[in-house]
Amino acid sequence: MKDLPSASKVVIIGGGIVGCSTAYHLAKLGVETVLLERQKLTSGTTFHAAGLVGQLRSNANITQLLGYSVDLYNNIEDEVGLGTGWKMNGGLRLACNQERWTEVKRQATTAHSFGLEMELLTPREALDLWPLMNIDDLVGAAFMPTDGQANPADITMALAKGARMSGAKIFEDTKVTDLEMEGGVIKAVLTEKGRIECEKVVLCAGQWSRIFAARFGVNVPLVSMEHQYMVTEKIEGMPANLPTLRDPDRLTYYKEEVGGLVMGGYEANPIPWAVNGVPKGFHYTLLDSNFDHFEPLMELALGRVPALENAGVRTLTNGPESFTPDGNFIIGEAPELRNFFVGAGFNAFGIAAGGGAGMALAEWVKDGEPPYDLWAADIRRFGRPHFDTDWVRTRTVEAYGKHYTMAWPYEEMSSGRPCRKSPLYDLLSDQGACFGEKLGWERPNWFAGEDEEPRDVYSFGRQNWFEAVGREHKAVREAVVLFDQTSFAKFALKGPDAVAALNWIAANDVDKPVGSLVYTQMLNDRGGIECDLTVARLARDEFYIVTGTGFATHDFNWISRNIPAGLNCQLFDITSSNAVLSLMGPNARKVLKAATRDDVSNAGFPFATTRTIGIAGCPVLALRVTYVGELGWELHLPVEYATTVYAALMEAGQGLGFKDAGYRAIESCRLEKGYRAWGADIGPDHTPDEAGLGWAVKMKKNIPFKGRKAVAAQRESGVQKLLACFTMDDPDVVLLGRETIYRNGQRVGWLTSGGYGYSVAKSIGYGYVRRADGVNQSWLEAGEYELEVASERIKCRLETGALYDPKMLRVKS
Repeated sequence: MKDLPSASKVVIIGGGIVGCSTAYHLAKLGVETVLLERQKLTSGTTFHAAGLVGQLRSNANITQLLGYSVDLYNNIEDEVGLGTGWKMNGGLRLACNQERWTEVKRQATTAHSFGLEMELLTPREALDLWPLMNIDDLVGAAFMPTDGQANPADITMALAKGARMSGAKIFEDTKVTDLEMEGGVIKAVLTEKGRIECEKVVLCAGQWSRIFAARFGVNVPLVSMEHQYMVTEKIEGMPANLPTLRDPDRLTYYKEEVGGLVMGGYEANPIPWAVNGVPKGFHYTLLDSNFDHFEPLMELALGRVPALENAGVRTLTNGPESFTPDGNFIIGEAPELRNFFVGAGFNAFGIAAGGGAGMALAEWVKDGEPPYDLWAADIRRFGRPHFDTDWVRTRTVEAYGKHYTMAWPYEEMSSGRPCRKSPLYDLLSDQGACFGEKLGWERPNWFAGEDEEPRDVYSFGRQNWFEAVGREHKAVREAVVLFDQTSFAKFALKGPDAVAALNWIAANDVDKPVGSLVYTQMLNDRGGIECDLTVARLARDEFYIVTGTGFATHDFNWISRNIPAGLNCQLFDITSSNAVLSLMGPNARKVLKAATRDDVSNAGFPFATTRTIGIAGCPVLALRVTYVGELGWELHLPVEYATTVYAALMEAGQGLGFKDAGYRAIESCRLEKGYRAWGADIGPDHTPDEAGLGWAVKMKKNIPFKGRKAVAAQRESGVQKLLACFTMDDPDVVLLGRETIYRNGQRVGWLTSGGYGYSVAKSIGYGYVRRADGVNQSWLEAGEYELEVASERIKCRLETGALYDPKMLRVKS
């Protein structure tokens, strides 16, 4: 194609596998699409990808997306008549010690939960599949028969041809120079060859994405890292159908190629590239081979594949790839700029994700929402620290180095810390706090006692903090604790139309008297839960909104974009203005009464209300609410008062069992009480009725709200899944989430959350039980249940109602 069109509904920037896949799927959906590539298709980073295609991830929907890639690659060659090099030869993963074997067994359970076949093998059975390896140190292996490998350039060309066949227009050697904007709205894409008017832009420019997007105020947190792999000459006795192999204890991966081997890996000390920007004219270009840096991986590989010692080396490919701070790719509509979409940062698994990512992006572009919940990869999961490229690079180096290290439960990243600190950080650190981090915020996870070190020691069993969290849990239930929750995201919605806007966006009724506090979800048009938060009415025209730390960007974006046109109100992010001290436990009222002259009696300050009270000279916005199932208040106050108010509460708590506590105690308590967690138990794929939250939806009132039609339709048709609680009689069984649920021997779902309840002395799990013919409570209760934990099925008990209820002084046992 020679002549640029003057207009197109959608313009895609970047002709790698993700851009071509997006064009293919948009064209299949009948969307007018133009793809622009500054040089040649695949010339950025796709051409030098290794081409392994694995499917299993810790997130069900990302696994589903990768599974879609496999389905597409199985068929694209026949559809377009171009070879792709696709082979479904299976994937093998090795374990060389007992901890890794536990991880692999848990991964196999995760695979079963998500509907994938994954077989556990003995070392000898693994050798039969991969006869070139040494198995002296092998404990076991897992084999996924539907994994495979592809030729990255050929797959991309096949997708490009398929896109053209469906009407997409693709232009190579066409550099995008700018976007034409008018009043903050995208109007056109400008190129060296002309202007294309468009409604939407999809940026799939790989490692160039961050700097290009930043020109328009969009943050794409990725950086370039060197990544090397070796290609050998032919090796005698090489089977043609050799599975791909991942050997995480030796940090390496392998695939067969033309009778030889491709071998690469993820070293602990990666080398960032293009720290000062990608050089001009960098395309179809590789970096100089760094044999010294690759040598440690080579030594590890020789211990696994002795034949490499005598194999000729064809190439040592060193190509830069874009990586992200958490190892997940970046997809979705930018929160900073409407109709600007991103698909980038694929962390060297762009070939595995390319087919599915293109499908998801295309549907997102066409319909305004993804085909299913993609929160794990959503561009809105990032926040303020990710605007700093040096911070992004520091964290990404750590993430790259952990690609093949053990994926421990509850593991925290250590780089780029501390970044965002509560005013209480130093005080709590002196009192033994062991901090975790979320969106840059330092948050106390637990507090070490005497002779305990405030440091996590990771394992797949009960970790070193288990007893310490137990002490905090006991104090929540029997006395009083203070949680520093300053990291909560906090928004102010103000304006004469604030109540009308918020009542449209919120599923619950927020048009309550001033001083009311409302727990609500915010729904998409399918009835799925996009936000889960609390709303305090401070004035006739002002609301104070509190949501989870990690959801700051997402929830602000959801609320602001769904304010109906023509309504006069404004949303402000005031997270950094207020500290939050949460006072929780049966003695909370006694502490608060001793610290303030205001009436905090139940009659004077009932549940689900908010008032401003005075403590130590500070005006404190007190919210009577709980996420632990005990009497309590969230105390929101200007940051400059935080240490003063904390000291006043400590003094008031003397003799009442006052104790500092952390987020792991919150998690344990909320599991006992049955409170849901967004991003785990609830999200865009779950409706309030499915999650047991139908009581928080204003269906009995004749008030329109976003998602109402979907809720009404589901109440007519019934639900096909319900969130259920399960407990294990053996307290030593560690539930982490993703364990498979079996009902009467049939797989019906997986756990969304797992943990331990200290009051009930049981492991607790929550998960959706699914049935295509519908699910109701009587059907749920008629079944016998098992959970598959680390590939072993164990009987469990279905629970109804909260396990712990302080009002009834009831503990289920």
